[in-house]
Amino acid sequence: MAINVSEVNAALELIEVNKGISREVVIEALKEAMMKAFRKSLGADDALVGVDIDLDKGIFEMYQIKNVVKEVEDDLLEISVEDANEKGDKKYKVGDEYRIPVALDELRKAMVLSIKSLLRQKFAEAEKEVLHEQFKDKINTLITGRVEQYDERGATINIGKTSVYLPRKEMIKDEKFTVGETIKLYVNDVASSTKGAHIVVSRASEGFLKAVMTEEIHDIYDGTITIVSVAREAGERSKVAVTSKDVNVDPAGACIGPNGSRIQKVVSQLGNGSSKEKIDIITYKENIALYIMESLKPATVVGIKVDEEAKSALVVVKDDSLSLAIGRKGVNARLAVKLTGYHIDIKIESEALEEGLEYQSFEELSAIDLEEKAAKIAEAQRQTLVYQGDYASSLPGLPEGYVAPQERKYESESNDFDETLEEVAESEEAKPAPVETPVEEAPAEAPAEEAAPSEEAPATAVKTTTTIEDLEKSLESSAQSKKKAGQGKRKKKVEKEEEEESSVKHADTPRMSIYTEEELKELEEEENLEEEYEDEEEDIDYDDYDQYYDED
Repeated sequence: MAINVSEVNAALELIEVNKGISREVVIEALKEAMMKAFRKSLGADDALVGVDIDLDKGIFEMYQIKNVVKEVEDDLLEISVEDANEKGDKKYKVGDEYRIPVALDELRKAMVLSIKSLLRQKFAEAEKEVLHEQFKDKINTLITGRVEQYDERGATINIGKTSVYLPRKEMIKDEKFTVGETIKLYVNDVASSTKGAHIVVSRASEGFLKAVMTEEIHDIYDGTITIVSVAREAGERSKVAVTSKDVNVDPAGACIGPNGSRIQKVVSQLGNGSSKEKIDIITYKENIALYIMESLKPATVVGIKVDEEAKSALVVVKDDSLSLAIGRKGVNARLAVKLTGYHIDIKIESEALEEGLEYQSFEELSAIDLEEKAAKIAEAQRQTLVYQGDYASSLPGLPEGYVAPQERKYESESNDFDETLEEVAESEEAKPAPVETPVEEAPAEAPAEEAAPSEEAPATAVKTTTTIEDLEKSLESSAQSKKKAGQGKRKKKVEKEEEEESSVKHADTPRMSIYTEEELKELEEEENLEEEYEDEEEDIDYDDYDQYYDED
Protein backbone atom coordinates (compact mmCIF):
# COMPACT_ATOMS: atom_id res chain seq x y z
CA MET A 1 0.00 0.00 0.00
CA ALA A 2 1.34 3.42 -0.97
CA ILE A 3 1.30 6.17 1.67
CA ASN A 4 1.77 9.93 1.71
CA VAL A 5 5.39 10.16 2.82
CA SER A 6 5.30 13.91 3.54
CA GLU A 7 2.33 13.58 5.93
CA VAL A 8 3.92 10.67 7.79
CA ASN A 9 7.23 12.53 8.16
CA ALA A 10 5.39 15.63 9.45
CA ALA A 11 3.57 13.51 12.04
CA LEU A 12 6.80 11.85 13.13
CA GLU A 13 8.52 15.22 13.49
CA LEU A 14 5.63 16.55 15.61
CA ILE A 15 5.83 13.54 17.94
CA GLU A 16 9.58 13.95 18.28
CA VAL A 17 9.21 17.64 19.22
CA ASN A 18 6.34 17.22 21.68
CA LYS A 19 7.23 13.88 23.24
CA GLY A 20 10.97 13.73 22.69
CA ILE A 21 10.64 10.33 20.97
CA SER A 22 12.76 9.76 17.88
CA ARG A 23 11.17 8.72 14.57
CA GLU A 24 12.96 5.36 14.62
CA VAL A 25 11.39 4.54 17.99
CA VAL A 26 7.94 5.61 16.73
CA ILE A 27 8.18 3.43 13.59
CA GLU A 28 9.31 0.42 15.63
CA ALA A 29 6.46 0.97 18.12
CA LEU A 30 3.97 1.19 15.26
CA LYS A 31 5.22 -2.09 13.82
CA GLU A 32 4.88 -3.90 17.15
CA ALA A 33 1.39 -2.47 17.74
CA MET A 34 0.14 -3.54 14.28
CA MET A 35 1.60 -7.03 14.56
CA LYS A 36 0.07 -7.56 17.99
CA ALA A 37 -3.34 -6.28 16.84
CA PHE A 38 -3.16 -8.48 13.73
CA ARG A 39 -2.42 -11.63 15.77
CA LYS A 40 -5.32 -10.74 18.05
CA SER A 41 -7.65 -10.43 15.06
CA LEU A 42 -6.48 -13.84 13.79
CA GLY A 43 -7.21 -15.32 17.20
CA ALA A 44 -3.74 -16.80 17.73
CA ASP A 45 -0.82 -15.29 19.57
CA ASP A 46 1.63 -17.58 17.77
CA ALA A 47 0.48 -16.59 14.29
CA LEU A 48 3.26 -15.53 11.90
CA VAL A 49 2.70 -11.95 10.75
CA GLY A 50 4.87 -9.15 9.42
CA VAL A 51 4.80 -5.39 8.81
CA ASP A 52 7.08 -3.50 6.39
CA ILE A 53 7.38 0.28 6.57
CA ASP A 54 9.77 2.01 4.15
CA LEU A 55 9.31 5.77 4.17
CA ASP A 56 11.92 6.30 1.49
CA LYS A 57 9.95 4.20 -0.99
CA GLY A 58 6.58 5.09 0.48
CA ILE A 59 5.68 1.47 1.24
CA PHE A 60 3.41 0.39 4.13
CA GLU A 61 2.52 -3.32 4.10
CA MET A 62 1.05 -5.83 6.56
CA TYR A 63 0.76 -9.58 5.81
CA GLN A 64 0.34 -13.04 7.29
CA ILE A 65 3.07 -15.66 6.79
CA LYS A 66 2.56 -19.39 6.21
CA ASN A 67 5.18 -22.06 5.70
CA VAL A 68 4.92 -24.11 2.48
CA VAL A 69 4.78 -27.83 3.33
CA LYS A 70 3.91 -31.09 1.57
CA GLU A 71 1.17 -32.07 4.01
CA VAL A 72 -0.65 -29.45 6.12
CA GLU A 73 -1.03 -30.09 9.83
CA ASP A 74 -1.92 -26.57 11.03
CA ASP A 75 -3.68 -24.46 8.43
CA LEU A 76 -3.03 -21.25 10.46
CA LEU A 77 0.71 -21.66 10.11
CA GLU A 78 1.09 -23.89 7.03
CA ILE A 79 -0.04 -24.15 3.42
CA SER A 80 0.39 -26.97 0.90
CA VAL A 81 2.57 -26.64 -2.17
CA GLU A 82 -0.45 -27.11 -4.47
CA ASP A 83 -2.49 -24.36 -2.79
CA ALA A 84 0.45 -21.96 -2.71
CA ASN A 85 1.16 -22.42 -6.43
CA GLU A 86 -2.53 -22.16 -7.24
CA LYS A 87 -3.03 -18.87 -5.34
CA GLY A 88 0.39 -17.35 -5.85
CA ASP A 89 1.97 -15.77 -8.88
CA LYS A 90 5.24 -17.65 -8.56
CA LYS A 91 6.28 -21.24 -8.12
CA TYR A 92 6.75 -22.35 -4.49
CA LYS A 93 8.51 -25.36 -3.09
CA VAL A 94 8.61 -26.99 0.33
CA GLY A 95 10.31 -24.70 2.88
CA ASP A 96 9.36 -21.40 1.27
CA GLU A 97 7.31 -18.63 2.95
CA TYR A 98 3.93 -17.78 1.59
CA ARG A 99 2.71 -14.24 2.34
CA ILE A 100 -0.93 -13.23 2.46
CA PRO A 101 -1.17 -9.43 2.21
CA VAL A 102 -3.76 -7.40 4.12
CA ALA A 103 -5.09 -4.09 2.74
CA LEU A 104 -4.91 -1.39 5.39
CA ASP A 105 -8.02 0.37 4.12
CA GLU A 106 -9.95 -2.86 4.63
CA LEU A 107 -9.00 -3.28 8.32
CA ARG A 108 -11.88 -3.69 10.68
CA LYS A 109 -12.65 -0.91 13.17
CA ALA A 110 -11.91 -3.15 16.14
CA MET A 111 -8.47 -3.86 14.77
CA VAL A 112 -7.81 -0.16 14.20
CA LEU A 113 -8.85 0.71 17.76
CA SER A 114 -6.63 -2.08 19.08
CA ILE A 115 -3.67 -0.70 17.10
CA LYS A 116 -4.37 2.77 18.51
CA SER A 117 -4.51 1.54 22.10
CA LEU A 118 -1.35 -0.52 21.76
CA LEU A 119 0.46 2.34 20.05
CA ARG A 120 -0.48 4.66 22.91
CA GLN A 121 1.00 2.20 25.39
CA LYS A 122 4.17 1.95 23.34
CA PHE A 123 4.41 5.73 23.23
CA ALA A 124 3.97 5.92 27.02
CA GLU A 125 6.74 3.38 27.57
CA ALA A 126 9.02 5.17 25.15
CA GLU A 127 8.25 8.55 26.72
CA LYS A 128 8.93 7.16 30.20
CA GLU A 129 12.24 5.79 29.03
CA VAL A 130 13.18 9.16 27.53
CA LEU A 131 12.18 11.01 30.71
CA HIS A 132 13.98 8.50 32.89
CA GLU A 133 17.13 8.94 30.83
CA GLN A 134 16.87 12.71 31.18
CA PHE A 135 16.06 12.75 34.91
CA LYS A 136 17.76 9.61 36.22
CA ASP A 137 20.52 11.77 37.71
CA LYS A 138 17.93 14.06 39.37
CA ILE A 139 15.90 11.40 41.18
CA ASN A 140 16.03 12.01 44.96
CA THR A 141 17.23 15.57 44.39
CA LEU A 142 15.70 19.05 44.26
CA ILE A 143 14.78 20.80 41.01
CA THR A 144 13.49 24.32 40.45
CA GLY A 145 10.41 25.13 38.38
CA ARG A 146 8.06 27.96 37.51
CA VAL A 147 4.33 27.76 38.28
CA GLU A 148 2.30 27.71 35.05
CA GLN A 149 -1.13 26.95 36.49
CA TYR A 150 -2.55 26.64 40.00
CA ASP A 151 -5.91 25.60 41.43
CA GLU A 152 -7.24 23.88 44.52
CA ARG A 153 -6.44 20.45 43.14
CA GLY A 154 -2.80 21.10 42.36
CA ALA A 155 -0.28 23.04 40.29
CA THR A 156 1.43 22.60 36.93
CA ILE A 157 5.13 23.42 37.11
CA ASN A 158 7.39 24.06 34.14
CA ILE A 159 10.85 22.58 34.73
CA GLY A 160 12.43 23.41 31.38
CA LYS A 161 11.79 20.96 28.53
CA THR A 162 8.65 19.59 30.11
CA SER A 163 6.05 20.30 32.76
CA VAL A 164 5.19 18.33 35.89
CA TYR A 165 2.04 18.17 37.97
CA LEU A 166 2.13 18.74 41.75
CA PRO A 167 -1.09 17.41 43.34
CA ARG A 168 -2.55 18.93 46.51
CA LYS A 169 -1.62 15.93 48.66
CA GLU A 170 2.06 16.53 47.82
CA MET A 171 1.93 20.18 48.90
CA ILE A 172 2.83 21.42 52.37
CA LYS A 173 -0.47 21.80 54.21
CA ASP A 174 -2.23 25.05 53.19
CA GLU A 175 0.47 26.63 51.04
CA LYS A 176 -0.61 28.52 47.91
CA PHE A 177 1.18 29.54 44.72
CA THR A 178 0.86 32.31 42.16
CA VAL A 179 1.43 31.91 38.42
CA GLY A 180 5.04 32.74 37.57
CA GLU A 181 6.33 31.96 41.07
CA THR A 182 9.55 29.91 41.31
CA ILE A 183 9.44 26.94 43.69
CA LYS A 184 11.52 23.91 44.61
CA LEU A 185 10.37 20.33 43.98
CA TYR A 186 11.70 16.96 45.07
CA VAL A 187 11.92 14.30 42.33
CA ASN A 188 10.64 10.99 43.71
CA ASP A 189 10.59 8.90 40.54
CA VAL A 190 9.61 8.66 36.87
CA ALA A 191 6.33 6.76 36.34
CA SER A 192 3.81 6.08 33.59
CA SER A 193 0.02 6.19 33.51
CA THR A 194 -2.80 6.17 31.00
CA LYS A 195 -1.89 9.75 30.14
CA GLY A 196 1.73 8.84 29.47
CA ALA A 197 4.99 9.01 31.37
CA HIS A 198 5.41 11.70 34.00
CA ILE A 199 7.85 12.82 36.69
CA VAL A 200 6.62 12.25 40.24
CA VAL A 201 7.41 15.33 42.34
CA SER A 202 6.63 16.31 45.92
CA ARG A 203 7.09 18.96 48.59
CA ALA A 204 5.50 17.04 51.45
CA SER A 205 7.81 14.00 51.48
CA GLU A 206 10.65 13.28 53.89
CA GLY A 207 13.02 13.45 50.94
CA PHE A 208 12.16 17.12 50.35
CA LEU A 209 13.10 18.03 53.95
CA LYS A 210 16.29 15.97 53.77
CA ALA A 211 17.33 17.60 50.48
CA VAL A 212 16.66 21.12 51.82
CA MET A 213 18.74 20.42 54.93
CA THR A 214 21.57 19.10 52.77
CA GLU A 215 21.54 22.32 50.74
CA GLU A 216 21.36 24.70 53.71
CA ILE A 217 23.64 22.99 56.27
CA HIS A 218 27.25 22.74 55.16
CA ASP A 219 28.20 19.96 57.61
CA ILE A 220 25.57 17.68 56.04
CA TYR A 221 26.61 18.64 52.52
CA ASP A 222 30.30 17.78 53.08
CA GLY A 223 29.46 14.50 54.87
CA THR A 224 30.60 15.41 58.38
CA ILE A 225 27.03 14.96 59.61
CA THR A 226 24.77 12.19 58.30
CA ILE A 227 20.97 12.15 58.36
CA VAL A 228 20.03 8.71 59.67
CA SER A 229 16.24 8.93 59.58
CA VAL A 230 13.45 11.43 58.93
CA ALA A 231 9.84 11.34 60.11
CA ARG A 232 7.54 14.07 58.83
CA GLU A 233 3.99 15.32 58.84
CA ALA A 234 4.27 18.19 56.40
CA GLY A 235 3.19 21.53 57.78
CA GLU A 236 2.93 20.21 61.36
CA ARG A 237 6.12 18.72 62.75
CA SER A 238 9.19 16.77 61.67
CA LYS A 239 11.86 14.80 63.49
CA VAL A 240 15.33 14.32 62.04
CA ALA A 241 17.91 11.94 63.56
CA VAL A 242 21.51 12.93 62.80
CA THR A 243 24.94 11.58 63.67
CA SER A 244 28.48 12.91 63.25
CA LYS A 245 31.59 11.22 61.88
CA ASP A 246 33.74 13.67 63.84
CA VAL A 247 33.68 13.15 67.62
CA ASN A 248 34.44 16.85 68.08
CA VAL A 249 31.28 17.96 66.23
CA ASP A 250 27.91 17.97 67.99
CA PRO A 251 25.48 16.88 65.23
CA ALA A 252 22.34 18.43 66.73
CA GLY A 253 24.06 21.70 67.60
CA ALA A 254 25.67 21.99 64.17
CA CYS A 255 22.27 21.54 62.45
CA ILE A 256 20.53 24.07 64.69
CA GLY A 257 23.34 26.65 64.39
CA PRO A 258 24.03 29.75 66.50
CA ASN A 259 20.74 31.03 67.90
CA GLY A 260 18.92 28.62 65.57
CA SER A 261 20.15 30.42 62.43
CA ARG A 262 20.70 27.30 60.33
CA ILE A 263 17.47 25.50 61.12
CA GLN A 264 15.48 28.71 60.56
CA LYS A 265 16.74 28.83 56.97
CA VAL A 266 15.35 25.32 56.49
CA VAL A 267 12.00 26.15 58.11
CA SER A 268 11.58 29.21 55.88
CA GLN A 269 11.47 26.92 52.82
CA LEU A 270 8.80 24.58 54.22
CA GLY A 271 5.68 26.19 52.87
CA ASN A 272 4.15 29.65 52.96
CA GLY A 273 1.09 28.74 55.03
CA SER A 274 -0.18 30.46 58.16
CA SER A 275 1.71 28.13 60.54
CA LYS A 276 5.34 27.09 60.21
CA GLU A 277 6.47 23.51 60.42
CA LYS A 278 8.47 22.64 63.57
CA ILE A 279 11.62 20.53 63.27
CA ASP A 280 13.11 18.48 66.13
CA ILE A 281 16.82 17.67 65.60
CA ILE A 282 17.69 14.46 67.47
CA THR A 283 21.13 12.97 68.09
CA TYR A 284 21.07 9.37 66.88
CA LYS A 285 22.01 6.77 69.50
CA GLU A 286 23.02 3.18 68.81
CA ASN A 287 21.48 2.27 72.16
CA ILE A 288 17.83 1.86 71.15
CA ALA A 289 16.55 2.83 74.62
CA LEU A 290 18.38 6.17 74.52
CA TYR A 291 17.30 6.67 70.90
CA ILE A 292 13.62 6.26 71.80
CA MET A 293 14.01 8.66 74.73
CA GLU A 294 15.63 11.22 72.42
CA SER A 295 12.86 10.78 69.84
CA LEU A 296 10.19 11.92 72.31
CA LYS A 297 11.75 15.32 72.86
CA PRO A 298 10.79 17.99 73.91
CA ALA A 299 9.21 15.80 76.61
CA THR A 300 11.35 14.93 79.68
CA VAL A 301 11.71 11.15 79.82
CA VAL A 302 12.50 9.61 83.24
CA GLY A 303 13.06 6.00 82.22
CA ILE A 304 12.27 3.25 79.73
CA LYS A 305 11.69 -0.48 79.42
CA VAL A 306 12.44 -1.95 75.99
CA ASP A 307 11.35 -5.26 74.47
CA GLU A 308 13.59 -5.66 71.42
CA GLU A 309 11.97 -8.90 70.23
CA ALA A 310 8.51 -7.35 70.10
CA LYS A 311 9.98 -4.00 68.99
CA SER A 312 8.03 -2.16 71.66
CA ALA A 313 8.92 0.17 74.53
CA LEU A 314 7.27 1.48 77.69
CA VAL A 315 8.37 5.06 78.34
CA VAL A 316 7.96 6.87 81.69
CA VAL A 317 7.79 10.65 81.54
CA LYS A 318 7.40 13.43 84.09
CA ASP A 319 3.82 14.08 85.13
CA ASP A 320 3.88 17.51 83.53
CA SER A 321 5.46 16.21 80.27
CA LEU A 322 2.68 13.85 79.16
CA SER A 323 1.06 16.36 76.81
CA LEU A 324 4.47 17.20 75.27
CA ALA A 325 5.26 13.52 74.78
CA ILE A 326 1.96 12.89 72.99
CA GLY A 327 1.87 16.18 71.10
CA ARG A 328 -1.04 17.96 69.50
CA LYS A 329 -3.36 15.35 68.01
CA GLY A 330 -0.70 12.74 68.88
CA VAL A 331 1.77 13.99 66.29
CA ASN A 332 4.86 13.83 68.54
CA ALA A 333 4.26 10.20 69.55
CA ARG A 334 3.42 9.17 65.96
CA LEU A 335 6.62 10.71 64.64
CA ALA A 336 8.68 9.01 67.37
CA VAL A 337 7.18 5.65 66.40
CA LYS A 338 7.89 6.31 62.72
CA LEU A 339 11.43 7.50 63.41
CA THR A 340 12.48 4.56 65.61
CA GLY A 341 10.33 1.76 64.22
CA TYR A 342 9.21 0.80 67.76
CA HIS A 343 5.70 0.78 69.21
CA ILE A 344 5.78 3.21 72.14
CA ASP A 345 3.51 3.26 75.23
CA ILE A 346 3.73 6.32 77.47
CA LYS A 347 3.09 6.45 81.24
CA ILE A 348 3.57 9.25 83.74
CA GLU A 349 6.00 8.81 86.63
CA SER A 350 3.38 8.73 89.41
CA GLU A 351 1.43 5.89 87.75
CA ALA A 352 4.64 3.91 87.19
CA LEU A 353 5.50 4.19 90.90
CA GLU A 354 2.00 3.11 91.97
CA GLU A 355 2.11 0.08 89.68
CA GLY A 356 5.68 -0.76 90.74
CA LEU A 357 7.03 -0.81 87.19
CA GLU A 358 10.71 -1.60 86.75
CA TYR A 359 12.59 0.43 84.18
CA GLN A 360 16.04 1.81 83.39
CA SER A 361 16.61 5.44 84.25
CA PHE A 362 18.08 7.96 81.90
CA GLU A 363 21.20 8.32 84.11
CA GLU A 364 21.88 4.57 84.06
CA LEU A 365 21.55 4.37 80.29
CA SER A 366 23.76 7.43 79.81
CA ALA A 367 26.51 5.87 81.96
CA ILE A 368 26.34 2.65 79.91
CA ASP A 369 26.52 4.65 76.70
CA LEU A 370 29.62 6.53 77.88
CA GLU A 371 31.35 3.26 78.76
CA GLU A 372 30.57 1.82 75.34
CA LYS A 373 31.92 4.95 73.64
CA ALA A 374 35.13 4.81 75.68
CA ALA A 375 35.57 1.14 74.77
CA LYS A 376 35.05 1.90 71.07
CA ILE A 377 37.60 4.73 71.14
CA ALA A 378 40.15 2.48 72.86
CA GLU A 379 39.51 -0.28 70.31
CA ALA A 380 39.89 2.18 67.43
CA GLN A 381 43.22 3.36 68.83
CA ARG A 382 44.39 -0.23 69.23
CA GLN A 383 43.38 -1.06 65.66
CA THR A 384 45.29 1.99 64.45
CA LEU A 385 48.45 0.85 66.21
CA VAL A 386 48.03 -2.68 64.86
CA TYR A 387 47.52 -1.32 61.35
CA GLN A 388 50.63 0.84 61.58
CA GLY A 389 52.65 -2.14 62.79
CA ASP A 390 51.30 -4.39 60.02
CA TYR A 391 51.99 -1.70 57.43
CA ALA A 392 55.57 -1.18 58.60
CA SER A 393 56.27 -4.92 58.63
CA SER A 394 54.80 -5.31 55.14
CA LEU A 395 57.15 -2.81 53.49
CA PRO A 396 59.28 -4.53 50.82
CA GLY A 397 63.00 -5.03 51.50
CA LEU A 398 62.80 -4.98 55.31
CA PRO A 399 64.16 -8.00 57.24
CA GLU A 400 61.93 -9.90 59.62
CA GLY A 401 61.81 -8.34 63.07
CA TYR A 402 62.99 -4.95 61.79
CA VAL A 403 62.44 -2.06 64.19
CA ALA A 404 62.46 1.48 62.86
CA PRO A 405 65.42 3.53 64.20
CA GLN A 406 64.61 6.03 66.90
CA GLU A 407 66.14 9.43 67.38
CA ARG A 408 69.23 9.20 69.62
CA LYS A 409 69.52 11.55 72.54
CA TYR A 410 72.94 12.19 74.09
CA GLU A 411 73.59 13.63 77.52
CA SER A 412 75.87 16.30 76.09
CA GLU A 413 76.19 17.23 72.47
CA SER A 414 78.98 19.37 71.04
CA ASN A 415 79.86 20.91 67.72
CA ASP A 416 82.92 22.32 66.00
CA PHE A 417 82.30 25.78 67.39
CA ASP A 418 82.25 24.47 70.97
CA GLU A 419 85.49 22.52 70.39
CA THR A 420 87.18 25.66 69.02
CA LEU A 421 86.15 27.62 72.10
CA GLU A 422 87.57 24.88 74.35
CA GLU A 423 90.91 24.92 72.51
CA VAL A 424 91.15 28.70 72.80
CA ALA A 425 90.40 28.54 76.52
CA GLU A 426 93.06 25.86 77.07
CA SER A 427 95.68 27.85 75.13
CA GLU A 428 94.91 30.93 77.24
CA GLU A 429 95.42 28.90 80.42
CA ALA A 430 98.77 27.60 79.12
CA LYS A 431 100.21 31.10 78.53
CA PRO A 432 102.87 32.25 81.06
CA ALA A 433 101.92 34.85 83.60
CA PRO A 434 103.01 38.38 82.63
CA VAL A 435 106.32 39.59 84.15
CA GLU A 436 105.76 42.33 86.66
CA THR A 437 108.16 45.25 86.32
CA PRO A 438 108.76 47.17 89.56
CA VAL A 439 108.42 50.91 89.22
CA GLU A 440 110.30 53.38 91.46
CA GLU A 441 107.90 55.57 93.31
CA ALA A 442 108.40 59.28 93.09
CA PRO A 443 108.90 61.19 96.33
CA ALA A 444 105.75 62.29 97.98
CA GLU A 445 104.60 65.67 96.82
CA ALA A 446 102.64 68.28 98.56
CA PRO A 447 98.88 68.13 98.33
CA ALA A 448 97.35 69.43 95.17
CA GLU A 449 95.86 72.34 97.01
CA GLU A 450 99.33 73.64 98.12
CA ALA A 451 101.13 73.04 94.80
CA ALA A 452 101.91 75.99 92.62
CA PRO A 453 99.52 76.01 89.70
CA SER A 454 102.12 77.25 87.18
CA GLU A 455 104.79 74.53 87.78
CA GLU A 456 104.65 71.23 85.84
CA ALA A 457 105.23 67.85 87.59
CA PRO A 458 108.71 66.36 86.94
CA ALA A 459 108.92 63.26 84.59
CA THR A 460 109.03 59.86 86.30
CA ALA A 461 111.90 57.50 85.33
CA VAL A 462 110.93 53.78 84.88
CA LYS A 463 113.63 51.13 85.35
CA THR A 464 113.32 47.31 84.78
CA THR A 465 114.94 44.80 87.10
CA THR A 466 114.19 41.61 85.01
CA THR A 467 117.32 39.75 83.92
CA ILE A 468 117.92 37.67 80.78
CA GLU A 469 118.14 34.47 82.82
CA ASP A 470 114.63 35.04 84.17
CA LEU A 471 113.23 35.67 80.68
CA GLU A 472 114.84 32.47 79.30
CA LYS A 473 113.34 30.40 82.09
CA SER A 474 109.93 31.95 81.41
CA LEU A 475 110.11 31.11 77.68
CA GLU A 476 111.21 27.52 78.39
CA SER A 477 108.29 26.97 80.75
CA SER A 478 105.91 28.46 78.11
CA ALA A 479 107.17 26.05 75.46
CA GLN A 480 106.79 23.05 77.75
CA SER A 481 103.26 24.06 78.74
CA LYS A 482 102.25 24.39 75.04
CA LYS A 483 103.65 20.95 74.33
CA LYS A 484 101.71 19.46 77.24
CA ALA A 485 98.55 21.31 76.15
CA GLY A 486 98.87 19.94 72.61
CA GLN A 487 99.35 16.41 73.86
CA GLY A 488 96.41 16.85 76.23
CA LYS A 489 94.14 18.06 73.40
CA ARG A 490 95.11 15.14 71.18
CA LYS A 491 94.52 12.74 74.03
CA LYS A 492 91.08 14.26 74.79
CA LYS A 493 90.16 14.20 71.09
CA VAL A 494 91.14 10.54 70.73
CA GLU A 495 89.25 9.59 73.91
CA LYS A 496 86.15 11.49 72.76
CA GLU A 497 86.17 9.83 69.34
CA GLU A 498 86.62 6.42 70.96
CA GLU A 499 83.60 7.08 73.22
CA GLU A 500 81.41 8.18 70.30
CA GLU A 501 82.51 5.20 68.23
CA SER A 502 81.74 2.78 71.05
CA SER A 503 78.29 4.38 71.75
CA VAL A 504 76.97 3.81 68.21
CA LYS A 505 78.68 0.47 67.64
CA HIS A 506 76.18 -2.42 67.44
CA ALA A 507 76.75 -5.40 69.73
CA ASP A 508 76.89 -7.84 66.82
CA THR A 509 79.33 -5.82 64.64
CA PRO A 510 83.03 -6.91 64.73
CA ARG A 511 85.55 -4.66 66.50
CA MET A 512 87.79 -2.60 64.28
CA SER A 513 90.44 0.10 64.61
CA ILE A 514 89.28 3.68 65.18
CA TYR A 515 91.74 5.17 62.65
CA THR A 516 92.79 3.97 59.26
CA GLU A 517 96.47 3.67 58.35
CA GLU A 518 96.32 6.98 56.42
CA GLU A 519 94.82 8.80 59.43
CA LEU A 520 97.50 7.37 61.79
CA LYS A 521 100.20 8.49 59.38
CA GLU A 522 98.76 12.03 59.31
CA LEU A 523 98.69 12.17 63.13
CA GLU A 524 102.31 11.07 63.29
CA GLU A 525 103.34 13.77 60.82
CA GLU A 526 101.52 16.39 62.89
CA GLU A 527 103.40 15.32 66.02
CA ASN A 528 106.75 15.54 64.17
CA LEU A 529 105.93 19.05 62.99
CA GLU A 530 105.10 20.15 66.54
CA GLU A 531 108.40 18.69 67.85
CA GLU A 532 110.36 20.52 65.14
CA TYR A 533 108.59 23.74 66.09
CA GLU A 534 109.54 23.21 69.76
CA ASP A 535 113.18 22.51 68.82
CA GLU A 536 113.26 25.74 66.85
CA GLU A 537 112.05 27.61 69.92
CA GLU A 538 114.81 26.04 72.06
CA ASP A 539 117.50 27.15 69.55
CA ILE A 540 116.58 30.78 69.80
CA ASP A 541 119.56 32.98 70.69
CA TYR A 542 118.25 35.49 73.17
CA ASP A 543 121.49 37.49 73.21
CA ASP A 544 120.24 39.30 70.14
CA TYR A 545 117.53 40.84 72.28
CA ASP A 546 119.86 42.17 75.03
CA GLN A 547 119.75 45.60 73.54
CA TYR A 548 116.10 45.88 74.53
CA TYR A 549 116.89 45.16 78.14
CA ASP A 550 120.01 47.31 78.65
CA GLU A 551 119.62 49.84 81.35
CA ASP A 552 119.85 53.44 80.34
